[in-house]
Amino acid sequence: MYKSLLLAWITAITATLGSLYFSEVMHYIPCTLCWYQRILMYPLVIILGIAVYRSDRSSYIYVLPFSIIGMLLSGYHTLLQKLPALKQFEVCTSGVPCSKDYLNWFGFITIPMLAFTAFLLITVWMVIFALRQRGETR
Repeated sequence: MYKSLLLAWITAITATLGSLYFSEVMHYIPCTLCWYQRILMYPLVIILGIAVYRSDRSSYIYVLPFSIIGMLLSGYHTLLQKLPALKQFEVCTSGVPCSKDYLNWFGFITIPMLAFTAFLLITVWMVIFALRQRGETR
C-alpha cells in the first residue's frame, strides 16, 4: 500500500463529506464556483479509491489535473472572498454570490479555503507519490 496515495484518498473523502455536510445539513447553498470545485473533488473519491485498491502506480497522471485545477479555482474563490477589489471580477451572476461568506472560522478560514487546503494536500501527496514511483523505476 502506498501511504501518500491513501492519504490523498482520505483527504478527498473528507472534503467531499464536508461539502455535503455544509449543503445538506447546514443548508448552505453552493455558488457557481463551489459547484465547479465539487465537480473536481467528487470524482477524486472514486478515482483515488480505485487507485488505492489496485495499487495503481500511475494514478498521479490522472489525479494531478483534477487537484491542480481545483487548487487554482478554490484559490481564486478564496481571494474573491477576502479581497473586495476582486468583486468586480465575480463570475457568479445568478443565485448565491461567490463572495458570500457562509463560514468564517477565526476570521480567515472559509469554505473555499478548506477546499483549497484539500486540493493542495492531494496535490502534494500525489507529487510525493509520483516522485517515489519515478525513483523506484530507475
